Amino acid sequence: MPESQVTLQIEVDDDRLGKAMESAFRRLAGKTRNPGFRRGKAPRDVLERHLGEHAVLHEAIDRLLPQVYQEALEQEELEPVDRADFELVTEQPLVVKFTVPVRPSLDLGDYHALRVPREPVVVEPERLEEGLESLRHRYATLEPVARPTQWGDIIRADVHGEVNGTVILHEDDTEFQLVEGRAISLPGFTEALVEREKGANFEFDVTVPEGAADERMRGEQAHYKVAIKEVKEEILPELDDDFARQVGEGFSDLQALRARIEEDLRQALETEAEQHYHDQVLEALVAQADITYPSVLTDREEDRLLREQSDAASLQGGRATAKGRADELERYLQQVGKSEEELRAELRPLAETRVLRSLVLSEVVDAEHIEVTDAEVEAEIDRITSGAGGHADEMRRLFANDSAKEGLQRSLVTKKTLERLSEIASAEEAAPDEDQEESTQDD
Repeated sequence: MPESQVTLQIEVDDDRLGKAMESAFRRLAGKTRNPGFRRGKAPRDVLERHLGEHAVLHEAIDRLLPQVYQEALEQEELEPVDRADFELVTEQPLVVKFTVPVRPSLDLGDYHALRVPREPVVVEPERLEEGLESLRHRYATLEPVARPTQWGDIIRADVHGEVNGTVILHEDDTEFQLVEGRAISLPGFTEALVEREKGANFEFDVTVPEGAADERMRGEQAHYKVAIKEVKEEILPELDDDFARQVGEGFSDLQALRARIEEDLRQALETEAEQHYHDQVLEALVAQADITYPSVLTDREEDRLLREQSDAASLQGGRATAKGRADELERYLQQVGKSEEELRAELRPLAETRVLRSLVLSEVVDAEHIEVTDAEVEAEIDRITSGAGGHADEMRRLFANDSAKEGLQRSLVTKKTLERLSEIASAEEAAPDEDQEESTQDD
């Protein structure tokens, strides 16, 4: 059947059904009280009249079906990936139908011929200047000023905001910078704080944008109360050799600082580009593969994504997630203003993508015989903990149990597999051998 499912239609032999019904009768008789008879001594027709004419048959079927189902799986050499759907076709003769989701079928095609071009990594001059400007801000000095606020200032204030009685922001003595184009809380909030003086207490409204996460608040008015306690001006250092010698452990001159920032940016861009390339290769391989799989795998991944989002929201709210998961999900749905069905519909495409990629990666692991040894796992633990400083022992204890090591091993297998696929997809086409070239020239 479609979606990697198999239908088993099983007819149970009459003799076997009869024996099962006899056993069912004895079980029911032993636990049923019938007026005028001792427990277990009532005749079968009396018991059936007392419990209903189909009681014995249904008791027999309930015990018999798991047995015949398991026998059929073994006979047909099937490996279910989830519970089967069951349908009782007829009772006499006893015919049952099971729809069984089985292991996916997958054909990668000629994945060694897969080619995906790489895009060159270039550090744009604008990115370099942004990096230098970011350093200037990091080494800036702050000086209190008595004038009204302007863009770039740092203010310290008490802020309270709510929408229709629901608090969306409450911070006392908080500091933030007034950066043009950078939204704080809601668009329009930062603009309302420009040209205000120290000691000012004021209120204002802004409109909640249509793209807000909580649908119930979209288009509503957010009301803010602000008390400005202090205004500071940011004084940036000059971008010269003296500044370069102050940065980090010190650089000989501004040119050396520029070179270091450029190299750091290049490494970051190369890491980002490699991750993007892995995604491109995997997407291309999924597109060319012939994959059939049961929808229950997508259902499971959808459930996992739903739990991840709900748990993340719970952690942000400081709530434990070990208990009351259903309550946490309900709170999360209220927070985002969506029904569970709406959220599942949004998550479905991502769940499908994850399943397809996982299936393809697993197939490549088998095809390429990719393995990760215990020594490689230990080496990765050493690498992770080496940068933890005084917390190294505590972090190492996190990997002390088998479950954590297995999770790390799976992660390393995935990393190796993606690297192997990238190696294949970025390989240059083999050049024709010299004999073939000479033959072509002679012709």
